[in-house]
Amino acid sequence: MKHDAGSPLLFGCMGLGGGWDRGPIEGADVAAAHAAVDAALEAGITVFDHADIYRHGKAEAVFGRVLADRPGLAGQLHLQTKCGIVLGTADAPGRYDSSARTIAARVQDSLARLGVERIDTLLIHRPDPLTPPEEIAATFAALHAAGTVGRFGVSNHSGAQMARLQSVLDEPLAVNQLQMSLGHRGWLESAVAVNVAEPGIDASSFPHGTLEYCAAHDVQLQAWGSMDRGRYTSVGDPAAPAADREAAALVARLAGELHTTPEAIVLGWLMRHPAGIRPVIGTTNPARIAACADAGAVAARMDPDDWYALWIAARGQPLP
Repeated sequence: MKHDAGSPLLFGCMGLGGGWDRGPIEGADVAAAHAAVDAALEAGITVFDHADIYRHGKAEAVFGRVLADRPGLAGQLHLQTKCGIVLGTADAPGRYDSSARTIAARVQDSLARLGVERIDTLLIHRPDPLTPPEEIAATFAALHAAGTVGRFGVSNHSGAQMARLQSVLDEPLAVNQLQMSLGHRGWLESAVAVNVAEPGIDASSFPHGTLEYCAAHDVQLQAWGSMDRGRYTSVGDPAAPAADREAAALVARLAGELHTTPEAIVLGWLMRHPAGIRPVIGTTNPARIAACADAGAVAARMDPDDWYALWIAARGQPLP
């Protein structure tokens, strides 16, 4: 697997490229992208996660500018992108499209914006109910045969959806990227919701068995939204819910005890789970990127009592 053996963290590129509009990329956007990439590399991160829709394509395009400014850098990185979402306009609502024609066109667009000849990992961004898995499989096979994509995966898919798609694929699905964090715990609480009928279990939005499917089939789990927009990495917000304040205080205390950062505690908690979760960090702030670097070491050192204490604090009530 190309350049995917460094930090367990991934850098999420959604924040690069300026605003969510179709305006031009400014010099400040390029400078900010360089600074974020430098901070990620300094933290040991070599996997960079894109999607064709991020900033209407400008996230990929500004990253392509960074790669063009630094010959040889692309060969040191693992580039991942996603396709399958059609953004809404004033005339048409947003929708999903994983048809063969659209995937092939979107991949070519991403290659052109990034200025590379190959995407290391391509993910279907969200399930498209109208595209048969056989059509996706045929498209994947053609892209792999052409050498334009190295491996394939999905995002926001259940274990059952993955099993159906895998049944017609020649290559194994390598990745499933899901919303997983201390604040969005459906992935975790679905495992304890079996035979439980009481309020407070955050499992309704997560299909039970998905983690188990990924573990059984060696599918890498990637967590988007892993830091919950700083929800637990700062204390003192009186407007925050009581559970958030309690969890943030515990995060701060553990960061002090382990001589690390709150960001590393939050991410380390996620990584402590035996599913092998790899967080995608979305901040473009170099200081916050640096603050995440210790997460893997924190995960290895985190005591089970502290791990459970964080879970219970974030829940705001005991486990069933």
